[in-house]
Amino acid sequence: MTTERPLPQPTLASAGFWSSGADGVLRISHCADCDRRFHPPLPVCPSCRSRAVALAPVSGKAVVVGFSVNHQAWLPSLPPPYVVAVVALVEDDRARLTTDIVGCATDDVYVGMPVRVRFVQQQDVYLPLFEPDPTAEGPGPLPEPRDIRAVVRPMASPRKYEDRVALTGVGQSRVGRRLMVDPLSLTVDACLAAVADAGLDLDEIDGLSTYPGPSPDGMSEGGVTALTEALQLRPTWVNGAREVPGQIGSITAGMLAVAAGLCRHVLCFRTVWESSHGALVRSGQWQSNSGRATGMFEFRAPFGAMSAAQWIGCNASHYMHRYGVGREALGVIAVAARAGAARNPEALHREPMTLDDYFSARMITTPFGLYDCDVPCDGAVAVVVSAVETAQDRPRPPVLVEAVGTAVLERLSWDQDTLTHLPQSHSPSAHMWTRTDLTPADVDVALLYDGFTFNALSWIEGLGFCGPGEAVDFIAGGKTIALDGDLPLNPHGGQLSAGRLHGYGFVREAMLQLRGDADGRQVEDARVAVVTAGGGVPSGAMLLRRAP
Repeated sequence: MTTERPLPQPTLASAGFWSSGADGVLRISHCADCDRRFHPPLPVCPSCRSRAVALAPVSGKAVVVGFSVNHQAWLPSLPPPYVVAVVALVEDDRARLTTDIVGCATDDVYVGMPVRVRFVQQQDVYLPLFEPDPTAEGPGPLPEPRDIRAVVRPMASPRKYEDRVALTGVGQSRVGRRLMVDPLSLTVDACLAAVADAGLDLDEIDGLSTYPGPSPDGMSEGGVTALTEALQLRPTWVNGAREVPGQIGSITAGMLAVAAGLCRHVLCFRTVWESSHGALVRSGQWQSNSGRATGMFEFRAPFGAMSAAQWIGCNASHYMHRYGVGREALGVIAVAARAGAARNPEALHREPMTLDDYFSARMITTPFGLYDCDVPCDGAVAVVVSAVETAQDRPRPPVLVEAVGTAVLERLSWDQDTLTHLPQSHSPSAHMWTRTDLTPADVDVALLYDGFTFNALSWIEGLGFCGPGEAVDFIAGGKTIALDGDLPLNPHGGQLSAGRLHGYGFVREAMLQLRGDADGRQVEDARVAVVTAGGGVPSGAMLLRRAP
C-alpha cells in the first residue's frame, strides 16, 4: 500500500523545487557568483548576498548528518517506525534537506551514511526521499561546527537598558493536566497575582507584553487583545509578537519599553493550554484545520517531521556521534529534574525516578524517550517589569537584571546551520556575557530551557559552563546539577517534570530563588541566576541578580 504523506503547499519561491523531481533530478538553489548551494530557496545567496540565484541540478547524493527514528504515531497516514533525517549534499554540505531514509531497516541508519535521492510523486509534488547509496565506499564526511564567538558584537553603548529595570512581581495560575478551564481565565489569575505581588493596582499597569499573541493549538489565550478586554486595561504600549528572542523575549521587550520611558510597569504574561486542547482534539470536540503544509512545516510535514522532538533529535544524534556519548548523558538530566520536582508541591510529576526507569520508558523518537520530553500542561505565568527607581516602593524584594542575550549569530533554521547543539543556544549565550563583568563562575542557580533533555545540555555548553562535548564530564552523573551541586539546575523540576509553561516558568523560579522564597528547594545564598528560553529558534538568555 502506498503511504499518503501530508503534502506541502508550493509557494512562488518553492514551486520549482517541489516539481523538479519530475525527471528524476534533484534541483537546489545555486549562486552563480560564489558557487554556493543552499536550501530552502531564498532570493539572495546566504554567503555573498548575490541575487544571481536559481535552481540548479545536483547529483542527488548526500550524507546523513543527523537522524531520529520516530516511534510516535504523529500521522495516521505515516505509521512508525520511520527515520527522519537531515542530509547534507555532497556538492555543498551547507545545503541540507530534512527528509526520510527509506529502503533499509531503521537500525541500519547511522550518522555519516551515504545516501541518494529517491523521488515519490503525490499529485503535483515530487518528494525527495533518500535511500542508501550502494556505490559509496565507507561513511561520508560531516560538516564541522562553527565558532560563533568571533562574530559577537561588542556593546553598542556603555549605557545598559538592563540597569533601568527590575522584576517586581510574579504570579502563577493553577497548573495541571487537562484542567478544561478557559485559558483566558488562567491568564487573568496569573496576572492578578503578579500585580498584587508587585503591590500595584491594575490602573498602574501601563504596558502589556506577551508571547506569541493569538495562536492556535493551545498555545495562547488570545494575546493582548483578549487580556485588555477581560481586565479593561488602558496600556500605553503593547507587544504580542512571535518573532522575539525566545518566549522570554516578551519580557525583554517589556524591559526595553520601560527603559525607553514609554512605561513604568509592564505586565508580561504567557499562557498554555496544550493539555486540554489535545484532549478536545482527540475527543472530536475541537476541529483542527487541515490542508497542505505551509510555513516551517512545508519542508517537514511531508516527511513526518511533525515535532521539535524529531528536529532536535537529529542534532542530538549528531552530538552523540561526534563526541562519543550515549543516552546516559541525557538520562541524568531527566533524573535530576524529577528530584527537583519531588521537592516542589506544584510540580506535575513528583514520583521518584531512577536511571533504570529512564531507560525502561518507551521511546518517542531517538534518542528521546518519554522522560526526555517535557510535559504538556495548562497554566499561566505573569511577571511585572518596573522602572528601577520604583523598585524600593514594592512590597517584595526586587530582582535586578544584570544582562540579557538576544543576538542571532547562527541561521534561524532547524537544519541548515547548527548540528552539534540546540539551534540558537550559543548565540544569545555569547551575547549575554558581553553585557556583564560576571562570568559563569558567578552563577548560583541555572534555570535552563528543557523542552528536551538535550536542550538543557546544549545551554550548559553554550553558556560556557564547560566546553563543547564536555557536558557529560561536567554534569558528573548528576552531582554538579543537584540542589547542593556547583550548578543547581532547574530546582523546581523544569518543564521535564514540573510542566511545560513555555519559558516563563524558569523566570518565576529564578525570582523565587533570588528572593529566598523557593520553599523546600531553596539554593543556599542564591545571588545570581541565569535563565534561558526558546526550544530552538530564536532564543534568549537572561542573567538576574538579587538586590543588594
